[in-house]
Amino acid sequence: MTLKVGVVGTGGIFKHAHLPGWLSHDEVEIVAFCDAFKASAEATAKDFPGTKVYDDYRELIADPSIDIIGISTPNLYHSEIAIAALRKGKHVFCEKPDAINPDEAQKMADAARESGKLLMTMRNNRFSEEAKFAKRIIEKGQLGELYTGRCGWIRRRGIPGRGGWFTTKELSGGGPLIDLGVHMIDMAMWLAGNPKPVTVSGSTYRKFADRPDASGNIPQGTFDVEDLAAGFIRFDNGASLQIEFSWASNIEEEKKFLEWRGTEGGFSLINDKLSLFTENEGALINQQPLFTAAPVPQHTANIRHFVECVLGREQPIITPEHGVDMIKILSAIYESAERGREIVL
Repeated sequence: MTLKVGVVGTGGIFKHAHLPGWLSHDEVEIVAFCDAFKASAEATAKDFPGTKVYDDYRELIADPSIDIIGISTPNLYHSEIAIAALRKGKHVFCEKPDAINPDEAQKMADAARESGKLLMTMRNNRFSEEAKFAKRIIEKGQLGELYTGRCGWIRRRGIPGRGGWFTTKELSGGGPLIDLGVHMIDMAMWLAGNPKPVTVSGSTYRKFADRPDASGNIPQGTFDVEDLAAGFIRFDNGASLQIEFSWASNIEEEKKFLEWRGTEGGFSLINDKLSLFTENEGALINQQPLFTAAPVPQHTANIRHFVECVLGREQPIITPEHGVDMIKILSAIYESAERGREIVL
């Protein structure tokens, strides 16, 4: 069986992250491209003879021969396209974040349940060798009860698409919290068994939007999102998670990090390097696992997992409900920052 894929959004995230994943599976065929800028879809389609080209996703999802819709558009349009595609009987794979607010994320989950089709949103960090190893030892109880952790992705200078849709709240839903936070908060929650968030507190800052860039160029276009967000999440099992995400801040260097501390051990995953902290025979032990097999790129592994789930060979490790919880957290952090108080979910 060959699954036919129609792609909506043919920009950079599709070319660099989604496309290699679709091409890696020999039971997948891309048959159509759609982009609001039709020239982008046409340029992409030149490498795929015989594919159809659209500038309106409604025409693409109306094609009864298409099995899967892949979404890699600006954030605002994720839920609209996903819901329409699910209602047309298509499976949907969507770039993160799921949606720009909890109501839209819930509508996506409801549409998936009602249609009986698979909806999955990109959570590529779950598929690194380091994360999968940590998940295995946690599930075996080797770290005991995970009770507190922290995660973040902080950049010294790294504002994406300044003046474009990334920095326009109407299109993106927010700044580094919704851009980078999805990755690390999701991985932290997944490793901890997906506890339910119950309260959040957060602060956001916009300090670099109007500053000249490294070349001295004056910023152009819209920048009405934060460039740094920090917060604290409490879960229904008593665990807690500190978070921090920035596109620009005066730090030594960019760092991506995740830590969990357990009653029998802990771990850190810093810039994709995993370290374990335990004790044995009265001695404190630090371990750094070495992975000898060539890793499958994370985005490719995520898409391959989705395809295998559509084919009925695997069970999804990423569910629409995970997405609803994620967007609730992010939305509540923004609300907390605006109101200056903790938010109960």
